[in-house]
Amino acid sequence: MIRASRLPQFLLLLGTTTLFYTTSRADVRLPALISDNMVLQQKAKSTVWGGANPNEKITVKIGEVSQSTTAGADGHWAMKLPALKAGGPYEMTISGRNKVVVHNVLVGEIWVCSGQSNMEWRVSAAKDAQAEINAAKYPKIRMFTVAKKTADSPESACQGKWEVCDPSTAGTFSAVGYYFGRELYQALKIPVGLINSSSGATSIEEWMPADGMESDPGLKAVTAEQSSDLAMAKEQYKRRYSDWVAAAEKAKAENQPVPPEPAPPKIPQQSQAPSTLFNGMIAPLLPYSIRGVAWYQGESNTRNPRLYRKLFPALISSWRQSWGEGDFPFLFVQLPNYLLEKSFPSESSWAELREAQAMALKTPKTAMAVTIDIGEAHNLHPANKQEVGRRLALAALANVYGESVTASGPMLISSKIDGGSIALTFKPGGGLVAKDGEPLKGFALAGNDKKYVWADARVEGDKVIVHSSLVPKPVAVRYGWADNPDCNLVNKAGLPASPFRTDDW
Repeated sequence: MIRASRLPQFLLLLGTTTLFYTTSRADVRLPALISDNMVLQQKAKSTVWGGANPNEKITVKIGEVSQSTTAGADGHWAMKLPALKAGGPYEMTISGRNKVVVHNVLVGEIWVCSGQSNMEWRVSAAKDAQAEINAAKYPKIRMFTVAKKTADSPESACQGKWEVCDPSTAGTFSAVGYYFGRELYQALKIPVGLINSSSGATSIEEWMPADGMESDPGLKAVTAEQSSDLAMAKEQYKRRYSDWVAAAEKAKAENQPVPPEPAPPKIPQQSQAPSTLFNGMIAPLLPYSIRGVAWYQGESNTRNPRLYRKLFPALISSWRQSWGEGDFPFLFVQLPNYLLEKSFPSESSWAELREAQAMALKTPKTAMAVTIDIGEAHNLHPANKQEVGRRLALAALANVYGESVTASGPMLISSKIDGGSIALTFKPGGGLVAKDGEPLKGFALAGNDKKYVWADARVEGDKVIVHSSLVPKPVAVRYGWADNPDCNLVNKAGLPASPFRTDDW
């Protein structure tokens, strides 16, 4: 919903683009999100908005609910509907000078699915694609895929449409989003609406609102540097293009071959313009009431994982503030194993990025799906999206819906040096076992020399005892600390432990 303090800004943004409208400017007009097959958030005051003639009376009716408002002098209007119970389908009628009917509306749970390519990855390109598409007969699951767009300032509108889940549409759905939604639907037995707003090879900075970057002095400096890089690249391209136009005109006049047109600037991933994806693909969603967010991103930030420690919590906080719906649940996927395995303990930027993600669990109402066991060494886009979606759904069912399910693998809570070994204590929940009954793998110890060696480990109750004859006086332990670690600590539900380290070297 829109906070009272945000409403004037929202109505101002509504007029910034003609993409908002679905009919001519003289009639009642609706954004793409308010359209056939849409899903409204249950038990929440949902905002409906649009355009009309200035000062025109607008009435919205759905089921037994009817509510009216008056368009402003600029023709824009918005209203909050009373909270509705899960169900449908309904017809929503929006009446003014003309009448618009939105068909096949459901009320259920709304989740925004966002991030980079592993969230964008389609069902048609993932594991068991054809069998999954053939079985995708869930008319009460709907997905709205936001068209890709960057913008220098917040947009009021996006392009896309609500699709009913069936074999003719499911192949284009976000695979992680769909499998997440399918698990929720099967468990909750109520409609599920998924808004897929994701784009491949994107950094977290691009998804953050400008005020979210500027709230921290360190992040503000990053924003300034990246914006400067982009401005410089644009200016250089402008000069090259101007020179090319002159050269092309001269070549034509002299009947000579026209030189090739210069390519637009290619900005390195870590220097892409901050906030541009938030402006183009998240800002238009802000009026829409949601239950929460499922996030899968981080690969493009592995070059500076320590900065992610600040960026990720800042993104979560800034999205919550922008939506104005309080601390809604924010679920996220920890990066999977990737690249070649190494035969000895070593440093890893992917491990550090996973660590930064896990640190975000200190932010209230967050939960993490660990995927360290289902990645692929040679594939940045591992095929098994079903399990990713299932683990996200377990996090939602346990932490959001109060279901009695094991939602997480072992999480380290403390370590204690005990003579020649280190005892690790894990958060209760599901026990500690080695996957497939094999010896525990993936643990390494170091002494004061900070040189890690592989170590032996065994389970004792809710603890793991780690030791090595090569390190008689251990001071620190690491687990799964590699790009693609060979590690196998799980709970009895088969959910893997999150990688960790006890040092800060």
